[in-house]
Amino acid sequence: MSENTTELTSQYTAQVSADLERNAKEQERIGAEIVALQEQLAAHQRDHAVLVGIQQAIAAAPAAAEPSVLPDSAAVPAPRAAKKQAEPSAGKARPKNTAPAPRRSAAGKPAAKKASTKSGKAEPATTAQPTLVDLVRGHLTEQSEPRSAAEIAAALGQAHPDRSVKTTVVRTTLEGLVAKSQAQRSKQGSSVFYTAAAVPERAAEQPAAAGA
Repeated sequence: MSENTTELTSQYTAQVSADLERNAKEQERIGAEIVALQEQLAAHQRDHAVLVGIQQAIAAAPAAAEPSVLPDSAAVPAPRAAKKQAEPSAGKARPKNTAPAPRRSAAGKPAAKKASTKSGKAEPATTAQPTLVDLVRGHLTEQSEPRSAAEIAAALGQAHPDRSVKTTVVRTTLEGLVAKSQAQRSKQGSSVFYTAAAVPERAAEQPAAAGA
């Protein structure tokens, strides 16, 4: 009886330990997914702010260009008024009235100024940083051998020192790529390695057939 009790106790202890380890890993995975989603949300918010700035700049451009046509039409009646004043004194020789010319040039200055202001207006920059998913996918594509999540995180941290790249977040991103068939997972002992998914031969042959 004592031997059976000892054996059952050992089995229950091993099962509880395995359940605890599985629970801890699941908590780590869910926490990493939350961090990755927060980073993606921040990237989308930055893109939204840039797009709003571009939309406002495009909407304001036509309104600034319309008034530039008005000065030329307002200066047209000036030569007619000068011609009427010269008719009563037709017997006297007077120099040709050139007064309207400066008025045209003065009226043209605001239009030139507005045109230069419009041409010199700079649009907001649209240089948005790539997401972690794009960085991980691109790194896997460049590698010829399998890489672990820790190796990929270290390489991305050196290539992008301005970003905080964590191994847990990279591992979650890699599992997401595996779920989308954009990466492959292989296990060597207790370590897990990842490689970029191979492009099917049929998909590679379709562009060539379309070009022919």
